[in-house]
Amino acid sequence: PWAGPRGWDFLSGTFFTHRKNPGTDPAWISGCFVLTCVNSAQKMADPWQECMDYAVTLARQAGEVVREAIKNEMNVMVKSSPADLVTATDQKIEKMLLSSIKEKYPSHSFIGEESVAAGEKSVLTDSPTWIIDPIDGTTNFVHRFPFVAVSIGFTVNKKMEFGVVYSCLEDKMYTGRKGKGAFCNGQKLQVSQQEDITKSLLVTEFGSSRTPETVKIILSNLERLLCIPIHGIRGVGTAAINMCLVATGVADAYYEMGIHCWDMAGAGIIVTEAGGVLMDVTGEPFDLMSRRIIAANSKTLAERIVKEIQVVPFQRDDED
Repeated sequence: PWAGPRGWDFLSGTFFTHRKNPGTDPAWISGCFVLTCVNSAQKMADPWQECMDYAVTLARQAGEVVREAIKNEMNVMVKSSPADLVTATDQKIEKMLLSSIKEKYPSHSFIGEESVAAGEKSVLTDSPTWIIDPIDGTTNFVHRFPFVAVSIGFTVNKKMEFGVVYSCLEDKMYTGRKGKGAFCNGQKLQVSQQEDITKSLLVTEFGSSRTPETVKIILSNLERLLCIPIHGIRGVGTAAINMCLVATGVADAYYEMGIHCWDMAGAGIIVTEAGGVLMDVTGEPFDLMSRRIIAANSKTLAERIVKEIQVVPFQRDDED
């Protein structure tokens, strides 16, 4: 009865036949039914993959806005300190991301840097939550220093499910999905194996706080680490990209205090999925709302850094 070959067309997702009316043929219908069931089962087993794919699309769209805006004159405003800047582009991108996410996933929660700056609270709940930094590295953006990122983190039950960091000017898309690894432009990432701190390269930042007490502690921490000695300390002006450098293995560890959940949520899971660890600077388990982090290639190196640095006190993101 068959007029030709039959089998799965994996591109269209159907079982094909060469009968005159395959849409009414029982074999064709059952084939479609089976594949539909398989696809449905896959979505049920991994319900957040669609969200991650959408996050990648949104990050690329935001990157296009960044690349266009950086060519033009900027309207720069000051937030908490002269070193804490915001531009109209930060606000534009966050509004674009927020409206897109709420339209597609109206039941999901949202924490965004500029929304919090405008008065909203940073409350991390068990519900699916998008944590967004529209431009990580705003000072870089203002000065056209070529490290600017869009960071999107996604949590469920307060645990990181996936992260997307798009280094806009480098055109590097970093992704990490719980249990599925970390990648940059499709290439799998792996942290370094260097656990000897004397042979390590660290990354950190000075932060936006300029109080004499804070600056004194930050400089003292740098001095203690450099005098161990270590190979060196670097920083590119964005927490998200700094952490991704650890994930790629070109840096061995990153630490910083005074940053926010939106700085860490996207890149944190990229580090862990590349084989690294996250730790509080006190040596306690990492807390996304604590405003401090060590992201390292190993627990051994992270604990060694803990021994050398003094903690700078900052109010938590979830405190009034």
